Amino acid sequence: MHRILWFWHPIFVFVFSILALAASLFLYIYWYIEVSTGLNAVVKKFNLDSRQVLEPQTWVVVLVLSILVGIILLGIFTIFVYNQKTVRLYRLQHNFINNFTHELKTPVTSLKLFLETFLKHEFSRNDRDKYIDYMLQDVNRLSENINRILNLAKIESKSYEAEFVNLDLTDVIKQFTKSNHRLLTNCEINIKNPSTGKFCYAIDRPLFEMLLMNLITNAIKYNQSDKPRIDIIFETDRGKLYIRFADNGMGIAKSELRKIFRKFYQIGHSDDMTAKGSGLGLYLTQNISRIHKGKMTAASSGSGQGTIFTLRLPYKLNAN
Repeated sequence: MHRILWFWHPIFVFVFSILALAASLFLYIYWYIEVSTGLNAVVKKFNLDSRQVLEPQTWVVVLVLSILVGIILLGIFTIFVYNQKTVRLYRLQHNFINNFTHELKTPVTSLKLFLETFLKHEFSRNDRDKYIDYMLQDVNRLSENINRILNLAKIESKSYEAEFVNLDLTDVIKQFTKSNHRLLTNCEINIKNPSTGKFCYAIDRPLFEMLLMNLITNAIKYNQSDKPRIDIIFETDRGKLYIRFADNGMGIAKSELRKIFRKFYQIGHSDDMTAKGSGLGLYLTQNISRIHKGKMTAASSGSGQGTIFTLRLPYKLNAN
């Protein structure tokens, strides 16, 4: 990518345009005041009728001109901001396309390699089962990425027909971790319910499990410890149900916490073409929480301190 000269940078051009327009208005007003002063002197010297020389509507013209220039400045600023957001979105989409292509290509390449190996060599039952297990993981990864895009498209277009069923969320999470134990190997997941009661809530199960998958796989992916740990804690307070997903991962800088739920956004790599992932997981998670009339938030003490994702849902204690 060629380097843009500093005087052609959009910010410099924008500032220069604003200064030039403001200077033009200032010079016009200054010129008018000077001319008016000179005409006043002429009127007094020759005892002329000031109404014939100085039209009172001129100040109205100056005022209107000032308002119009202000509107022009506002328009230029709006166009500039929109252009900057468009450029940023283009970069994020470019980054997403590159990374998502990688996310699709990697499991396909892996599957192809395993299948070619099966054709060329004979394996024992144990080895065959091991490689089949690897291929199933690649298929699950590929299916997860495709479903994420398809469901995101449906959610954004509001064409997703959610089917809500009243279920105990603690049981849903337990069953989810049990049925996906292959993907959660070498990961410690603790479900903590201090009240030991049931928390029944109307959910669309496939969507809610997608939310769980995104949060748990993120906690595992962005984790440098020998054994990733996730504590899922249920709490209630003032008509709200809080489900906290606390991990021992890499943590998130405070400056990034409000950005991580944006579409295509990747922590610390919003413009970096080498970033990993698609930048859709947490965005999709936030949309799923809104479909369930909730909200997702994140908190972290910083790098290496882990992250706590909290799903907040409206809840009444007598709902059971």
